[in-house]
Amino acid sequence: MVELIIIGAGPAGITAGVYAARKKINFLIISEDIGGQTALSADVENYTGYQFITGSELVAKFEEHLKQFSVELKVNESVKRITKISAITGTHFKVETAKGPYEAKSVIIASGRRPRWLSVKGEEGFRNKGVSYCATCDGPVFSGKVVAVIGGGNSALDATLQMIKIASKVYLININPKLAGDPVMRDKVESSAMVEVINNAATKEISGDKFVSGIKIEQAGVERKIDLQGIFVEIGSVPNSGIMDIVKKNESAEIIVDNLNRTSEPGIFAAGDVTDIPEKQIIVAAGEGAKAVLGASRYLSSLK
Repeated sequence: MVELIIIGAGPAGITAGVYAARKKINFLIISEDIGGQTALSADVENYTGYQFITGSELVAKFEEHLKQFSVELKVNESVKRITKISAITGTHFKVETAKGPYEAKSVIIASGRRPRWLSVKGEEGFRNKGVSYCATCDGPVFSGKVVAVIGGGNSALDATLQMIKIASKVYLININPKLAGDPVMRDKVESSAMVEVINNAATKEISGDKFVSGIKIEQAGVERKIDLQGIFVEIGSVPNSGIMDIVKKNESAEIIVDNLNRTSEPGIFAAGDVTDIPEKQIIVAAGEGAKAVLGASRYLSSLK
């Protein structure tokens, strides 16, 4: 049994790992990947110390920092469930993955989020056949083509700015009256001749044959068909919080934490985008990961 298991290796999980190593805690990290959502970001312009860096470059910096320590990192493992075990020696937790169970005295859940689906006709059938949820991953496939980005927040703006450099035209379809997100990104999008912003528009259907060839939207009660070859769905994300049922969550299924990153279950901490902390930012997640380890360290000291 280890003292601590950290679930996730995005900004929160990796920072937690660095802090846990410096605290000499006996721990391991379990994660499906390295970097989480950060690896999908094209340009990061608001992480302190870097005026400009790509998401993949920042993840490489995180990983390089983590490797300065002797850390047990189990990548490509998906956590299925966390359960509480009460024994004579005290309470501890079992973390189950497809490759086997692990046990720890405390856990930090830093499992992040996953893209939200549109849930419209045609979406599922054309997934990976013109419908994508990652412009960073799939953008180059649509070189010189007409594409749509669906959404109106930072993720949609980021995807649009990426596709301006790749596609022949970008439709930005926003269900709200105006674009949200960072003003600097918004200005870049709205000033580009490559982009047609369509506000107050609801996506109704995705169509095509073997691959996507069109999208149907509704604006002010009027339906419109747009011919295109690619669609990027950027309407936010949902937390990866289903692995644990004994902690309290809000109406959005985010894990509720206090200012010490404690959940409702003693010994379980949470950090980053999986929690109810309102700002889903890389730098915020990193700070929350550090706080979570400091809280877990205090908890472990109380057991001793």
